[in-house]
Amino acid sequence: MSADFTFTKENLDRCLSRLAKEFRKSNGTVEIILVGGAAVLANYGFRDMTYNIDAILQAPSSMKDAINKVGDEMRLPYGWLNSDFIRTSSYSPKLMQYSRYYKRFGNVLEVRTVAGEYLVAMKLMSGRKYKNDISDVVGILEEQKACGKPISLEIIQTAVQNLYGSWEKLPAESREFIDRVMKAGALEKLYAQYRDMEKAAKESLIDFEKKYPGAANTNNVNDIIRSLKRSKTVGGDN
Repeated sequence: MSADFTFTKENLDRCLSRLAKEFRKSNGTVEIILVGGAAVLANYGFRDMTYNIDAILQAPSSMKDAINKVGDEMRLPYGWLNSDFIRTSSYSPKLMQYSRYYKRFGNVLEVRTVAGEYLVAMKLMSGRKYKNDISDVVGILEEQKACGKPISLEIIQTAVQNLYGSWEKLPAESREFIDRVMKAGALEKLYAQYRDMEKAAKESLIDFEKKYPGAANTNNVNDIIRSLKRSKTVGGDN
């Protein structure tokens, strides 16, 4: 399997279609919900790739066998259809209720996805500065605005309420961030700035993990990135 494989808007449907063809052999039907980068790829044009397909998947063992077989045949990365998302902070059991139809493949695989405001809510809950969470929020808002269907702060707040119970469940830093973004103009320029920041944060984190293997985890990674950023700023000033 290739660790260098990336999913794009063009090959996403091809992989899902091949999966449906393989799963059809078991004479069953299954439904999955695309989230994360895969949902952004399916719904928007600003994101060009993702490394795996995060999905909510409740399926029989025959589906898991089909996923592994398709992965081997197409030389996809291990865990290419990743259901571990349900263990992350941005997961909510309400996602099924608020998902929407995307496509049906081979009359056996129904794929659903997540509307923009719910993607924003999930990205804000996760708030990872070394991934695409922050820039994805800005990209979604910019593209929705460009197509004449802007997402207001009130709509985002409702989505957060629906998924997580209250606006206060979001990290304070994410609430402050979205408030700034909603007041800002030039979202396209802002998107580029946040992508550069995320890339720099990821590079710094990779260097940190080489020096201190296993020290970073989901609970402290944002604090580590902030500390590394401060150190780099101080070092650059001297």
